[in-house]
Amino acid sequence: MHLAVLFSSCISKNRSLDPQYQGNQPFYLGNTMLSKVLCAGLKNQIKSVLRNGKEMSLPKKLMSTSVINAETKIGFVGLGQMGFHMANNLRSKMSNPMTVFDSNPEILAKFKEGKNGVKVAASPKEVAQHSSVIITMLPASEHVNAVYFGNNGLMEGASFGTLFIDSSTIDPHVSKEIAAKVEAAKCHAVDAPVSGGILGAEAGTLTFMVGGKSEQEFSQAKVYLQLMGKNIISCGGNGNGQVAKICNNLLLAIGMIGTSEAMNLGQKLGMDPKLLASILNTSTGRCWSSDTYNPCPGVLENVPSNRGYTGGFGVSLMAKDLGLAVNAANSVKANIILGTLAQQIYGLVSKTEGFKSSDFSSVFKWLQGKTPNSN
Repeated sequence: MHLAVLFSSCISKNRSLDPQYQGNQPFYLGNTMLSKVLCAGLKNQIKSVLRNGKEMSLPKKLMSTSVINAETKIGFVGLGQMGFHMANNLRSKMSNPMTVFDSNPEILAKFKEGKNGVKVAASPKEVAQHSSVIITMLPASEHVNAVYFGNNGLMEGASFGTLFIDSSTIDPHVSKEIAAKVEAAKCHAVDAPVSGGILGAEAGTLTFMVGGKSEQEFSQAKVYLQLMGKNIISCGGNGNGQVAKICNNLLLAIGMIGTSEAMNLGQKLGMDPKLLASILNTSTGRCWSSDTYNPCPGVLENVPSNRGYTGGFGVSLMAKDLGLAVNAANSVKANIILGTLAQQIYGLVSKTEGFKSSDFSSVFKWLQGKTPNSN
């Protein structure tokens, strides 16, 4: 930005906010504390320009649009069970250049296979160097912090105005801290955790719960999120997407344990599981864990319980999310009695031999005292 434009910007801010301005003073700076702060900032930026010997640029403004710019370069970090399908939907529905990174080289090779316009990066930093919109899908808070701010992290390679969309499920407080750091670097950040599981990620029917500083940021992120999901919901400020997600998973865990107990009890009392499920699913006990993701083998096709509890949403990840919910509840002194019990149960399940990498619906087998693959 030219210094003249920068100086004009400083003046216009004083004019609009200083009641002493009368409208006939073209270079009025005022005597308010605001003017001193603005001009101090201007002075520092002028020094920076002179020191660097080149003109400076200010961050690009987000443009509210429903169409993806053909020149927009997309980055994606985290090609796990969810991220792989999400990135795959992005690639299949748009032709923009795409740069991806994952810590697993085999996953990167598998993703790139048969796809044109996909670049595999050697680090998150390299992803940022080649992208103006970056989506991250990582396991936990520590991974997100490392990818964003660690050695060769995203922020080392980010340009002014880059839009970061974090779809990881992490602590809401950590999410707010990350957003603040990203904003301080003159970039944009929204948290957009998902619901819908691997099946939803593969089908492109995920629900995104979005937290961001402004409607403009939400609108810009929605352009890309709608290529991976069908419900894109604005939840308010940064971190609120994470709040919605941990509340959802808290309820999901409680519901899955309850469904598992009901199905196990009915089966032990001699009821046919399919018949019992059909009754539950047309009665007041109906829930997603029963009618869409039933934990009892043989009740539904194409769900983890019908394939040895492989794939799906891992037990350890559910235990992690419940830990986030309990910590958040403690921080605001909210009573979550069933949620605390659910956390303890999934903590035990995740430490039981044979269950660590199984789907969270395997709690059904755990309640029976069996392993996920047993009959």
